[in-house]
Amino acid sequence: MGSLIRPLRSLVNGFGLAWWARVETREPNVTYWFGPFVTRKSLEVKLSTFVADLSLEGPASVNHTLLRCRRVEPLTITVEGWSDD
Repeated sequence: MGSLIRPLRSLVNGFGLAWWARVETREPNVTYWFGPFVTRKSLEVKLSTFVADLSLEGPASVNHTLLRCRRVEPLTITVEGWSDD
């Protein structure tokens, strides 16, 4: 099953049915897109680790929104533009 998940995520994302988290930080002002995930539950399980890692970088705040949509690059957007870091 593990070898099938990447193509499945890509397919689901292509149809706009993938689950994504839009994670926004302040100071620095950055928007991160975390995904795609096939199910909301799988996103929720992984999101806590992602948010915890971001919090260690010391932003003033970290907020997130769960969305079902299709996303492409850029997945990291700064005030100045976008970055692929």
